[in-house]
Amino acid sequence: MPNNLIIMSKVRQILRLYTQGVSKKKISEKTDVTRNTAKKYIRKYIALDKPLEYIDSLSDTELESIFSSAEPETPDKRMIELISHFPEIEKALKRKGSTKMGAWLNYRALYPDGFKETQFRVYFNQWSKRANPSMHVVHKAGDKMYVDYAGKRMHIVDDSTGEIQEVETFVAILGGSQLTYVEASYTQQKEEFVNSCENAILYFGGAPQAIVPDNLKSAVIKSSKYEATLCEAFSDFVRHYNMTALPAGPYKPKHKALVEGAVKLIYTSVYEVLHDRVFTSLDDLNIAIRVALEEHNGRKMKCRPYSRRELFEDVERQELQSLPMCKFEIKRKKIGTVMKNNYVNLIEDKHYYSVPYQYIGKKVTILYTQSDVEIFCQYECIATHKRNRKEYWYTTVNEHMAAKNNFMTEWSPEKFIERASLVGEDVREYVVKILEKRQHPEQAYKSCQGILSFASKVGFDRLNKACKRATYFNDYSYMTIKTIIEKKMDTIPIEAEEDELKTMPLHNNIRGGHYYK
Repeated sequence: MPNNLIIMSKVRQILRLYTQGVSKKKISEKTDVTRNTAKKYIRKYIALDKPLEYIDSLSDTELESIFSSAEPETPDKRMIELISHFPEIEKALKRKGSTKMGAWLNYRALYPDGFKETQFRVYFNQWSKRANPSMHVVHKAGDKMYVDYAGKRMHIVDDSTGEIQEVETFVAILGGSQLTYVEASYTQQKEEFVNSCENAILYFGGAPQAIVPDNLKSAVIKSSKYEATLCEAFSDFVRHYNMTALPAGPYKPKHKALVEGAVKLIYTSVYEVLHDRVFTSLDDLNIAIRVALEEHNGRKMKCRPYSRRELFEDVERQELQSLPMCKFEIKRKKIGTVMKNNYVNLIEDKHYYSVPYQYIGKKVTILYTQSDVEIFCQYECIATHKRNRKEYWYTTVNEHMAAKNNFMTEWSPEKFIERASLVGEDVREYVVKILEKRQHPEQAYKSCQGILSFASKVGFDRLNKACKRATYFNDYSYMTIKTIIEKKMDTIPIEAEEDELKTMPLHNNIRGGHYYK
């Protein structure tokens, strides 16, 4: 276009004469502009491919914006070479320690007659803005993982009732390669959010240096512009994988623009692919999501000759931190008091764990996962155990017991059965039933100890008879044996009581068999 833009009324006159078939020489004479200037406006009009009525409908300002734009110039050979090199330069800049100065030096080594450093930087920044319209930050490989939930929900259908249940869609993306992970979950609650974050890390095969979540309650207790307060479970998860949490600022979607853009892409590459399919379980839905996700990650990226997966394998995989040996488990917390027998009760399992006897009567904090139990007193860990879900049972560490109570840790069902066998078969059978029926092992041991103590007081014969009588009436307890022995009921034959029970007592209210004839 000419350097000095002519008034728009003259432009309209030039175009009107052109559409009437007037020659360019005559147009130049009638409008008092040079022939070359008239040609340039006509060329621009032809490129628009619009009728004259469209031009007339535009205001002078709109018309000026169209005809004032410079005509595209054909790039020279150096520019073509430079632009073709930009995707590889962008990939190289994602590596830690890479700089634009180093990228320019590599470029000049390949193209000695190429652009100088300043022009190189200007052209690269212009290309980067066009290629990444929503992302102007250079993301280093292995640095951050951005996580968020899609606003649009998927759903599953109960195959028995036909009920439709909406589910959440979790999205995670690595900054360096833009490799994306997607999964469906029932809710955004703490346990499921942490589990989804962990699944993303396992999918990537390593942990980034930092994780950037939104300010959802599953991750952040109190949002802050400067330092957010994380919930305990998410904080433990981040620490387990040696990461840092960098929650996005309140009402600052640009802080996690990468994952916001990923969600929009997922709507096209996953939602659109699955929209006409019906899923009856969350597992089936996640399997289908994974198939669509692999296609998304394997597809060539816009303006680049490589895919997210290829970029991840080339640049980012080796930058991720190695994963710990065990997966993360959410810790739950309970407050309890150490009982007089130096055990503390985990109420959820109704199971008892020993602590050192010095802490009897003190308040303790119980932290427990799916596999382990830790007991703290005033921030000091005083006991650790493997979690046992057997109700009303005791998990004991011998060192926790006081010297006078150590003999209790040596008790076992086998030892009581062995001692009972020495007294007699009826006593052995009775002790076995006691051990089977008592919920508390300590209670069963004490009952057996008390029953066997009668052997030295009344003799083996009377104790066997007492146990036989109690077994006949299905009454298993120490007090039953004590009552039988004290009242000398063991001396009464059981057969005599059976005959007495079989004889029907006479009474006026008893009608007798003849009444029903």
